[in-house]
Amino acid sequence: MTTPTFVTPPPFPPAPPVPPARPRVRRAWLVGAVAALALIAGAAAWCFTRVGDEGPLAGRPRVTDEAAGLSYAVPEGWKRNDGKHLIQAFTSSVTAKSDVVLAGRGPAVEESSLKARTELYARSNTEFFYPDGQATVEESRATMVSGRPAHTVTLRVADSTGRPGRLRMTLIAESDSRSGFLLGITLGAASSSGATDGTDDGRTVDAVLESAEVS
Repeated sequence: MTTPTFVTPPPFPPAPPVPPARPRVRRAWLVGAVAALALIAGAAAWCFTRVGDEGPLAGRPRVTDEAAGLSYAVPEGWKRNDGKHLIQAFTSSVTAKSDVVLAGRGPAVEESSLKARTELYARSNTEFFYPDGQATVEESRATMVSGRPAHTVTLRVADSTGRPGRLRMTLIAESDSRSGFLLGITLGAASSSGATDGTDDGRTVDAVLESAEVS
């Protein structure tokens, strides 16, 4: 399995200014999903707690990402990442063998612009993670997270070799000064023929995004 890794951060959504960090080293394209997921792991200002949420991940430990202003559940068997190579566009992440969920922050977004912004950001990240691939909108819907307006977009993607994947993004208008997002990527999601490589076709990624709360 060949999976693109990351040379430069995705252009969307732009994050607010952050204190200078030590220089990041540009990395060449690597091979393999494990290597790809390792590069997006990072050490951010977040903690690990357990709360009584609802849904399929009720009672699971949660990541509280103070930088993104979000918390989200960690499925059984998933790992939080405390590495030193967090891409600047993201502030925390959790991973499984073929799935990853990343959190991040951005500038304020008007409720009337949420749909357009989320679709734009989702496609931009698709182009970043799947260069030369193709993407089809599977879902685009308004939602709410902790009483705040939000929007979720799901894209079916295929890389240049035709290998299927799936990208899901929820963008939340957290306040008048900031937004936060969760981005879920499933490698080897079901193709249009229904074939998979053994993943759950993104259901666990969806559950993580649906567990989001504004912290």
